[in-house]
Order: sequence, then C-alpha cells, then structure tokens
Amino acid sequence: MPAPVPPLGRRRERGGGDLAETVALAWSSLLANRMRSALTMLGVIIGIAAVISMVTIGRGAQQQTESQLKSLGSNLIFVQSGVAAGGGAVSQGAGSATTLVWEDAKAIAASCSAVAAVAPTLSQRSQVVLEELNTNTTIVGSTPAYETVRDFLPLTGRFFNGVELNKAARVALLGQTVVDSLGVTAQSALDRTIRIRGESFTVIGTLEYKGSTGFRDQDDQVLIPLTTMASRIVGVNTSAGVSVESIAVAATSAGSMDAAQYQITNLLRLRHRIVPPRDDDFRIRNQADLVNASNAVANVFTALLGGAAAISLLVGGIGIMNIMLVSVTERTREIGIRRAIGARCSDILRQFLIESTVLSLAGGLLGVLLGVGASLAINAAFGWSAGVAMDAVGGSLLFCLVIGVFFGAYPANKAAQLDPMTSLRSD
Repeated sequence: MPAPVPPLGRRRERGGGDLAETVALAWSSLLANRMRSALTMLGVIIGIAAVISMVTIGRGAQQQTESQLKSLGSNLIFVQSGVAAGGGAVSQGAGSATTLVWEDAKAIAASCSAVAAVAPTLSQRSQVVLEELNTNTTIVGSTPAYETVRDFLPLTGRFFNGVELNKAARVALLGQTVVDSLGVTAQSALDRTIRIRGESFTVIGTLEYKGSTGFRDQDDQVLIPLTTMASRIVGVNTSAGVSVESIAVAATSAGSMDAAQYQITNLLRLRHRIVPPRDDDFRIRNQADLVNASNAVANVFTALLGGAAAISLLVGGIGIMNIMLVSVTERTREIGIRRAIGARCSDILRQFLIESTVLSLAGGLLGVLLGVGASLAINAAFGWSAGVAMDAVGGSLLFCLVIGVFFGAYPANKAAQLDPMTSLRSD
C-alpha cells in the first residue's frame, strides 16, 4: 500500500523551500512509516554499537596486558640463556641451553654501572604437597634481590635472606594461586611444612597477588633460594658454577635501559669468549620491547574486532538504499505532483538524500547510546579503566553520514530523474 503523502509545504510551489523545510519534510516522510524506518535503522544501530563495544574490548584488554607487564618490575631487562638444537638441528627455543651461570649474574651486578640489581632464576614445574592436598606449580629458585627486581613483595611473612641463600635453606614463599590450591589462607600458610620432590620446606611467606600475563599465572609459583633449587630440586651445575635459565636485571632508571643492555651484552660476550662471526649464546629483551610487542598484537586484535563489527554497518547501509528505492516507487505520484507545481530535480534529489542521511544518523545516535552503555557494562564487568572509545564514537557517526549520502545517492538520483507526466499517471 502506498505510503501517506506528507504535506507539500507552503513554499513547494516555488521550487522546494529552504534546507530547514526540506529536513522537516524528510522527517515527516520517515515518521509516516515508523515501523519500516525503525527496522531499517536497526542494522545501523547494531553496527554502531558493535563497533564501539569491540573497540572498547580491544583497548581494555590492551591496557590490562600492559599493566600486567609493568607489574613484572620497573626498568626490567631479561637475559635468557641460548638455544639448544634438537635432533636434525631443530631449535628448541630460547632458554633451552645452559649457557648462563650464576657467576654471570654476579659479574653483571659488579661491573655494569647502569644496573641497579640482578636476580638470576632457575625454574621447573613440580608437585607441591601439603598434608592431603597437592598442586602442580612452578618452582622458582632465585636470590633475595628477586623481591625488588621483580617487585614480588610478601603479603604475609617475609622473603628469604642472604644467610638462607648461602646455607641452601629449605624455605619457601607461596603465590596466591598455590595458597588457594592447597586449601589454606595467606596467614595460616605460615610455618606450615610443604614437600617438593620429597624434600620438606618451611613456608616463611606468601606473595602479593600479581595476576596473569598472557597465558602465565604469576601467582602460580613457589619461590625458594637458588642454591636450594640447584642442589635439591634441579641439580643443574657446571664447571663454571650454578646454571640459570635467565637473569632479571633492573636498570638504574628508565633512561639508562639502553646503556644497561649495551653493557650487559659486551660483558657476556667477553665472559663467554664470543667473537664475530659467532652468534651470541644469550638473548636480551627489555620491558619496553615486551610492552611494544604486546601493544602491536593488541592493536591488530582491536582492528580486527572493529573491522568485523563495521561490516554490519555496511549491511545497514544496503538496507537504507533498499528501503529508499521502495520509497521512491511508492511515492512516484507525489514526485510527479511536486515536479508539476515547480519543484526542480535538485529539490527532489536533496529531499531523498536528506531522508537517507537522517535515517542513517538517527540510527547512529541510537547505536552510540547502546554502544556507550555496553562499553560501560564491559568495563564494570572486567574491572577495566579503558572508558568509552570516543574516537570510535566520532568515527562511527562520521561513517553514518557517509553511509547516508552514499547509499542514498542512487535512490535520490532515480527519484529526481522521474518523468513528471509518467509520475502523475502512476497509481
């Protein structure tokens, strides 16, 4: 059934009137078919809301990952042992060869002026038993400097000291995940005896909550002295001393990280007698590299989410073009009357362009409200502080304007090119 013909307006006989009157006329045409207009806007509403929500999720995840990386410690540099080759010279990954020793860490602390503190580490997964409960976790052996270098502070109890390190004492600190898995609390875990590889350890402290970084739970670990780890758990020793997997280094300041990395590289090359063209048997990465790599991945992830959501906007634009073509067909007689009383082709073209633009922008505004609400709910649910992606809001509204003009151009041009006499004879 043809749509109701809206009032032609007082100035229509002189060619159409000003922009405000044309906008009002376009709005009245849309209101004449409320349900159809609402269904047409639905695609744009969902598209806009999806874009804003997806960008918010991507940026929230990026901020959370960056925050977790920074919680590893300040001005941090990681020195990893080299790569061991498997059968057929297949690389087993960084840290698979025992090319770093405790003496390397001591030399870095003593010789590198841009270094504030050094904490060598040696780790292995093992079962931890407390009475009838047990859990599989990562056992990390290190030195007292680990507390400051990696910013792992005790929640209850204390960190092990230099005396306990020298004596290879059987003492341990538990991460919060381990505490929960063993069915105790941070306070009640103190002075309890746990067993690791048949050895008894006294719990002297529990660690503050750190959260997860990527796929690794930083709270799922037990800290023990490096000497105890090497002699009782792993047993990795070489003629050069205690082998370690990695060395965590804290630079004196953020501005001295490049200097520290340069000093560490040259020192280890001298100690390991590495001369060109021989490759280094260690790898160095700083915290900035980790943050940049994480941000690069997060930006791609956010772009993919936003791009996928933007597809629904294009679908919404196609829906607008479709409904405008239907509107042109239904209002052929109205267009003929307007042309007969003096309306120009440009007046008809402008009216239909404004109708499609108003339809798109109205859907965009409703989509923004829905997207902002969804973003606030997402931030509240995950505890993120990313806020609402305002650039996504502005970009989405601009995209709506483009969609309204682009997908409305063909129907508007078709309406403007209708022959007045043919239109007047239309039913």
